[in-house]
Amino acid sequence: MTLMDNDVLDPRRVICSTITLRHLPLEAALTQIRDLGFTEIDLGALPGVCDHVPFVLDEAAVAEVAATVRASGLSVRSVNADVGDLNRPLTAAQEADRAAHVERLIELCVLIGATGLVLPNGAQQHEPIVDLETDLDLVAAQLIAIDERCRAAGLQLWVEAPHFFRLSYDLERSAALLRRLPQSIGVICDVSHIVASGSTPPEFVDLAGGRIAHVHLRDAEPGYIHHSIGRGQVDFPATVSALAAIGYQGRFALELETRDISDDERPAAALAAGRYISSLL
Repeated sequence: MTLMDNDVLDPRRVICSTITLRHLPLEAALTQIRDLGFTEIDLGALPGVCDHVPFVLDEAAVAEVAATVRASGLSVRSVNADVGDLNRPLTAAQEADRAAHVERLIELCVLIGATGLVLPNGAQQHEPIVDLETDLDLVAAQLIAIDERCRAAGLQLWVEAPHFFRLSYDLERSAALLRRLPQSIGVICDVSHIVASGSTPPEFVDLAGGRIAHVHLRDAEPGYIHHSIGRGQVDFPATVSALAAIGYQGRFALELETRDISDDERPAAALAAGRYISSLL
């Protein structure tokens, strides 16, 4: 595919994750995203991937991040976070710590006007901690409990499944997890994780249908997720068409955690990708 310079960015549908510019401090990343013409973001809060939201999230940290985001003038679609391995049995004290972390994330989402809180689907390994059925039951129970707290705050909960590095890494395990979850919990269509696991986004759309709440974009090939858009094997026209066929009206978020360009090239690559995806809508 060719990313055309004369395509026009549609900021109503195509947004930018701060993970795209994770090498920058939060304020600088937000300024760059706004200057490129984006008006909405996903906010990265993933330890080891993007520290724009600290993992140790106390009231002061919540207030500081919220003030920085609000000052940018950008809208927030979601906070992409991690509260630990949802398939790991916890002690009572560990459960209390996780509950406190979830409450701070929800507070942050409310303060910055986010629509959704995004969580992964288990530990960063394919092997279950106990066994697959038990692990999936525990992930579902954790997500259901968090969903209740999110809905009480007027917030949606979205799970990222499949996620190539997590317990539910492919379509089969993702389907098994979704069968355990209520319809109130949405699912992320992350095209890079879908392709890395050996499937295609249209196959995932057939599986998840109207449960798809949000879309993450990055290019990939089987076994690898870190390509810039246009350098991997994701069929983006087919992906957009499949989503349109089920009536998807949500956002397409550029989550360009790529390893094939330099940090200096990231802003221009994000804009080119945003314009290309906009041309497909």
